Parts: sequence; structure tokens; C-alpha cells
Amino acid sequence: MDRCVVLVDAGYLLGAAASLLAGEPARSRITVDHAALIQGLRERAEADTQQPLLRIYWFDGAPDRVPQPEHRRLRVMPRVTVRLGALTRSDGRWAQKGVDAAMHAELTELARNRACSDIVLVTGDGDLLPGLMSAKEHGVAVHLWAVQAADGDYNQSEDLVAEADERRVLDRAWITKAVRAKDTGGVCAPPPATRPEIAAILSAPLPEAALAASAERASEATRAAAARGGPPAPDETAPAVEPAVPDTPAAGHKGVPTPKDLAALRAHAPQPDRPQPHQPAGATLRWSSDKGWVERGGGLGEPPETASLPTLAQVTSAEQRWADREEDITTVGGDPFEVGQVFARRWMERLPETVHLQKLSTMYPRIPHRIDGELLRYAARFGLLAHKDDQIDEHDRYAIRAGFWREIDVRAAAEHVPAAE
Repeated sequence: MDRCVVLVDAGYLLGAAASLLAGEPARSRITVDHAALIQGLRERAEADTQQPLLRIYWFDGAPDRVPQPEHRRLRVMPRVTVRLGALTRSDGRWAQKGVDAAMHAELTELARNRACSDIVLVTGDGDLLPGLMSAKEHGVAVHLWAVQAADGDYNQSEDLVAEADERRVLDRAWITKAVRAKDTGGVCAPPPATRPEIAAILSAPLPEAALAASAERASEATRAAAARGGPPAPDETAPAVEPAVPDTPAAGHKGVPTPKDLAALRAHAPQPDRPQPHQPAGATLRWSSDKGWVERGGGLGEPPETASLPTLAQVTSAEQRWADREEDITTVGGDPFEVGQVFARRWMERLPETVHLQKLSTMYPRIPHRIDGELLRYAARFGLLAHKDDQIDEHDRYAIRAGFWREIDVRAAAEHVPAAE
């Protein structure tokens, strides 16, 4: 048939582009506009072969062959088929497994079935030489494309270059239409808006009242244990120490303050410029890296102010759910900070009442448990899970929540502008 097919080894194309633009083959050093790249490949193939395009096959590796965000975007583009091999880590380096074999099988099958008259190969791997020779024997013209080498030398197998019918080089000018090097001098995502109260709590010295209270609790627990005739229980002497906010070391005392110490300190450090959530008498607060301040006193179940907040699923219609899925596939890149922003934006736009937004804003830094769980489940769709234990990395979780709160801050500030005027 008089049409062309393009077979792309994504590892070669993007790795060579990263070497050319960023000085090293790490794909994390470049940003790719996949829509522009696919369009450029199609136009170049049709111009070089003088044949209409049948299809572009995109061969790439992925951990456990699970499609990553870029693969999900690519496979819904017109005339694009994604084939995934395994991505494994060995000696500290990532390596593709099965990609060359899949390209070889597709190349020979297309030629044997006479599905096209011209095949464009974007690869540098000499393992495809037998498949290239087989395609030529079936009467298919093979075009070999190379990415301009960073050092001016070849970055393809010499045998592969010698056997191809036509050869082209994708130079820097062509590559930069869809690929650019990342600016590593700055931060990938803007820092969240300053929230002073938690940093002030953790950096201030413990008051004498809090220290005296801790000593008194310990002595009471000892007396109670002596009355029972046994040693004090571990949770009677002092509450378990849970991790504080990362990279925010406490100052003015050694070690990490206990949750009850933090609660007492919070009571002694009011924030006049920001309304504080109501704390029932006798409530015990616990600091968690996942949930922030959590009330453990009072009744069972969720606090009323948290339970009244709707989840995103509750305020999303079937039509919106479909549109969200399309947006996730085509435009959301999967950066943790961006994922948090997208989730927060959708939730705020669909709230039936603005009072929910005002209520959530007063809960910083704690995202209500139901909403936080929904946020992390949403983030897991973008390949952010660590494959060992199916948990999102701690750093990514903080970035996801930082993106969520940044979007909440922007909207909350906009809501208050008319009132201030």
C-alpha cells in the first residue's frame, strides 16, 4: 500500500534530545510538548516519503508496563499507537526491556503484510538490523532518522546506518519546536503561600507551663501505676512522639515536642490576624504529617465541621467526570504540585456554597481526612505510587498538598477582595 508508517524508539529520541539540549541523556532534564512532537513527526514523514501517514507507533518503557501520564496522552492522539516494554532499574540505572523486540516484531509484520510502502525508523539500536533487512526484502523502503548528536558524532549503529535506504538527521532547530531543556536554576513549582501559625508553633520555645504540665502528667502516671501495683503503661508517662513538619526544626529546646506540648503551646500563641478553629474543652490535639491537627476528644466519628464538607465525587456530575478524565489524559502533566492544584480547582468550582471554602481555609494545614484521601487516590492515577509498597512518596505527598493549598489560597484571597473594598 502507498502509505508510510513511523516507528519511534522513545528512549532513543528523547534521550538523544536531552543530550543535545541539556548535556545529559536524562529525560527528566527536558520538557516535551507531545502534541507538537507527534505533529512534527507526521509532517516530516509525509514530506520525506511523499506518502500519507498510516500510523505512528510509539515504543517506550514503563515500570511494570503501567502507562505513565505521557503515555496516556499519546495513546488517545489520532494515528498514534503506544507499545510499552518494561522499565527496570539495575546498578542505579534505568533500562528498557522488550522495547527492541516489540519494534522488531512490528517492523517485520508490517512489511510481511504489505501494510505500507515506506517505514520511518527513529532509533539508533543495531538490534533492529535483522528487522530492517527483512523489511527491505519485502519491498519496503526504510528511512532511518537520527537525532543530531551532541558531540557532532554518530549516535546510531553504523551497520543500521549503512543498511537504510534513506537517512535524515533531526537537527536542533527541529527538535526545539517540541522539546526544551528544563531550567534547573529555579523551583519547578511556585512555593505555597506563607502560613505562619504552624511554623511559629514549631519554632517557638516551649513555655514553662507546658514543661511543668508534662512533668506533672508523668508523676501522676507513676502514682497511678504504684496504686495498681504495676509499672506505668507507656502511653501513661508521655504521649507517643510523632514527626513534625519536615525541614522545620523546633528551636529553643532539644528534641521534638510532644503532641500535648504543641497543643499547650498553641493555646498560648493566639493568631489575631486569622480566625482559629474552635477547640472543645479537654480536646487533645495530635500532629500528623498526613492530617495536621486532629481533634481526638469529644464524640466518636468525624467532627461536624469536617463532615459537612462535600467531597469532589459528591459535587461532580457524570458529564463533569467524563470531562475530567479527558483533561487528565490530554493536559494534566502529572507533576505532584500541579495535581494538587487541579484537584482543588475542580472542588472549589463545584462547591454549592462558598461557606465551605471559608470553612476549609480555617483548617490549614489539615485537609479533612475524606478529602485528603480522595486527593491522594486521584494523584495515584498519575504514576506517583512507589512500586515497592504502592504508597505515594512522602515528598510527593507534601507537594500534592502544597499545590492544593496554593489553589485554595488564591481563590480565598479573590473571595475576600470585594468584601475588603
